[in-house]
Amino acid sequence: AGNTYDRSIVVDGEEASLVVFDIWEQDDSQWLQNHCMKMGDAYIIVYSVTDKVSFEKASELRIQLRRARQTEDIPIILVGNKSDLVRSREVSVDEGRACAVVFDCKFIETSAALHHNVKDLFEGIVRQIRLRKDSKEDNARRMANTKRRESIGKKAKRFLGRIVAKNNKKMAFKAKSKSCHDLSVL
Repeated sequence: AGNTYDRSIVVDGEEASLVVFDIWEQDDSQWLQNHCMKMGDAYIIVYSVTDKVSFEKASELRIQLRRARQTEDIPIILVGNKSDLVRSREVSVDEGRACAVVFDCKFIETSAALHHNVKDLFEGIVRQIRLRKDSKEDNARRMANTKRRESIGKKAKRFLGRIVAKNNKKMAFKAKSKSCHDLSVL
């Protein structure tokens, strides 16, 4: 079907099969939308950065999703698409990021037209699912295999940042907004 995409990608040295259902706009039936919200290992909520209304709809959808799967820890990624259309932008990066922090999901901006961040998005989805479903050992091994090892200094800074964040709500928001951009951590 034209609304189902099946592809394999290699993420952190291991192959993953993705089946992506894009049926939201195809049919406005409430049944289909409700059914969609009860299946799937991850959700991508896409809005256009050039369309404030689509951004507001994305927020509503996030609330509906939380209701539908409230007891489950399902990864949700808020995606601001059309980031290449700078002059027509209606939703800033900061607004998108703040929305992701409030709704406790990940955030990324993409440009499907320029293929910008599209690969990162799909790899991020796989990582988010694995972090929740696989053992800590498996995930630790994958991280060790990738070249994204942090220096001790960076780790220490992050650790200290977390301690400070616990005592300061504004700092906590900043720390959270940084992690909402990182699709390789929970």
